[in-house]
Amino acid sequence: MRKAGGEDDLLEGLVAGALGARRARVLLGAVRVPEALAGPAPSADRARIAFALALILLRDLLGRVPSARAYADDLAREGRPLVLDHGAVRTVLAPCGALPPGEEALTRILRPLGFACAETYPLDRLAMTGRAWRHLDLPEDVPQYFVSEFHPEGFGAAFRGAAERVLASSADPLPPRAAALLERLGGEGRLAPAEAVSLLPDLAACFDRHHDAPALDDYRVLAEASPEMAWIATEGNAFNHATDRVPDVEALAARQKALGRPMKDAVEVSATGRVLQTAYRADAVERTFATPEGAVVQRVPGSFFEFITRRPLPAGGLDLGFDTSNAQAIFRMTAAGEGR
Repeated sequence: MRKAGGEDDLLEGLVAGALGARRARVLLGAVRVPEALAGPAPSADRARIAFALALILLRDLLGRVPSARAYADDLAREGRPLVLDHGAVRTVLAPCGALPPGEEALTRILRPLGFACAETYPLDRLAMTGRAWRHLDLPEDVPQYFVSEFHPEGFGAAFRGAAERVLASSADPLPPRAAALLERLGGEGRLAPAEAVSLLPDLAACFDRHHDAPALDDYRVLAEASPEMAWIATEGNAFNHATDRVPDVEALAARQKALGRPMKDAVEVSATGRVLQTAYRADAVERTFATPEGAVVQRVPGSFFEFITRRPLPAGGLDLGFDTSNAQAIFRMTAAGEGR
């Protein structure tokens, strides 16, 4: 891998189209870019577009999560690049207004970008199902998406009613022109650079909250039974967390704790012993809620940043899988008692 850069670098041009030239240069200077995606190209292939989207979403998370920003600043001072392993997003498998229900709200974007569902993980303790969406062209290098679906049907009538009211106002952020470009990208695997530049902001907009501010009473009903659904009520389909792939997550966790950072107590180790994960606790954010007396602002758990070590498979290559126990423990970072 090497860093992207230069006036003829197509990846930089794609990111700059969404963020501006200066921000694109800073971001690309902070992450590791696959060799195959750096430099000039006559057209924007799906892997480049996918990587550009991941970087745009990473920058959004860094802007929302102070602890993640502090970690990125540490890396910049040390001259060590961030290796973006995956981003996690949450959906609800239920009617969502004009938005497609469940993971289809996002997988309709991931498929044309070259992703396919690699594995499914039952997250029964959280009433969720998680799926790893892995890139077909560069599976080790293009960040994965861990897309989870929340299942409200197992909860009581009051909970389901609150969830229905929260989700009913959901709008579909994907305009027809963007949907048409996605369809062509899915068929041809590439777009003209100008088309890709115009498409990326529409794709990034899909990773956000698309429903109105929830009623405070509904939020409280959801939070009492499911911190995960309560998080979706305020944050929607935004990155729940992004993840740096590091050589030794246990050593990193010790260093971060010594710095006084808000680390999870323990490192999670997969059943195979090959995937190790830990995370910062979620930073609190201020969100607006509706009440009969008018709007009120309260602090609730926002997003967070994660760290992962992937060890090699016996047959070679990195273990790109996840682990049900690991994932459920990491997801608890957005529970109200875990946030800061």
